[in-house]
Amino acid sequence: MTSKTANTKVKNSLKYSVLDGAAFSVMQGFTLNYITPFAIELKATTTQIGYLSSIPSLLMALFQLLTPRLSTQAGSRKGLILPVVFVHALMFIPLALLPFIFPEPKIIWLIALVTLSTVLGALPNPAWGSMMADLVPATLRGRYFGFRGRVLIFIVLISSLAAGGILEVMKSRDVFAGFAILFGTAAVFRLVSWYFLYKQYEPPVVQEKVDSPGIWKIVKELRSTNLGKFIMYVASINFVVMISSPFFAVYMLRDLQWSYTYYMMIAGTHALSQMTFQTFWGRRGDKMGNLMLVRVASIFLPFLPILYLASTNLGFLMCVEVVSGFAWAGFNLGVTNFIYDSTQPEIRTKQIAIFSCISGLALCFGALVGGYIAPHLPELLGYQLRTLFTISGVLRAILAVAFLRLIYEVRDVPKVSMIQFLTGR
Repeated sequence: MTSKTANTKVKNSLKYSVLDGAAFSVMQGFTLNYITPFAIELKATTTQIGYLSSIPSLLMALFQLLTPRLSTQAGSRKGLILPVVFVHALMFIPLALLPFIFPEPKIIWLIALVTLSTVLGALPNPAWGSMMADLVPATLRGRYFGFRGRVLIFIVLISSLAAGGILEVMKSRDVFAGFAILFGTAAVFRLVSWYFLYKQYEPPVVQEKVDSPGIWKIVKELRSTNLGKFIMYVASINFVVMISSPFFAVYMLRDLQWSYTYYMMIAGTHALSQMTFQTFWGRRGDKMGNLMLVRVASIFLPFLPILYLASTNLGFLMCVEVVSGFAWAGFNLGVTNFIYDSTQPEIRTKQIAIFSCISGLALCFGALVGGYIAPHLPELLGYQLRTLFTISGVLRAILAVAFLRLIYEVRDVPKVSMIQFLTGR
């Protein structure tokens, strides 16, 4: 293949990746913020909602360790990605039918179906991440993924608002029919996502050496490396975030008795804020290093759950979500691109699989801990969940202080002050 032909294929693939992501975002918009409300309509307890968040994360984490081997057996990264994504699309059909044809206890079926769907949705991620790291030049990752992220978040926002509107209309008629519409739409758009993944070009893989280390050897070696310390920081943050994260929807819908409209105004504000600040973070990541994004964003993370104690006013909490979207846009973009920068091409799929596994385990145990302790906590300002939010915020601050001073930037970037970072100079 000539260089010109390869460049054309890469450019087209980057466009297809945006279209794939756009379809995937519609799927997310119709499901991501609505699994917990679906569980609440099925009369799930706080502990069961903890299981709903933790069990899928556990199995998702463990199964991603299989991705490198499955990718090799499939003959290519796309050879794994395409069939798994196709089956993932079909998984939304039983979710849509769950309230109508599945026997009691329906919440157990929900946990099982969401677990299987989550595993299928995440299984291709290391292979996809490896392929995208090969497609996007290192010096352009911040701008490309910043642009892609901005488009995707906007679509998630619009889709989520549409989904919330559907549920609000259907609530007085048949709310489960409303959820069926949401999950059916998700299935269709996941199939559209599959089509654009099919259209993408897969660059040649840098072949592993014959004596390339296995998964467990890489894990052991990571413990003392810069990448390993970074993975442990991200995993620790995931753990303490998930102590509280699954329960914000419970707090709003059950404790505060908010409507789906109010709930979606909060989620929509967060998504809009993330979209707005993608370019801000992306340009700075390319210029000043992705670790700097993580450092700056980590300053804000401890305050986000604690601010939920200050007021139940919708306008105030929407302002909190503006800050939250700003912080998480930088943190997530910085984490993704730092992982791409730090992994080795010949074992990148394995290293990304390990990162995804460790992060997923942390998500699992965080949600389990949160779901277990929440009913036993003392009330703070009238609500037990406010105590949970406070615990999560304090632990985020402790982890940032403990870990971030131990990690260094892997790219050759200028050292900048906070003022220089914020002004982009």
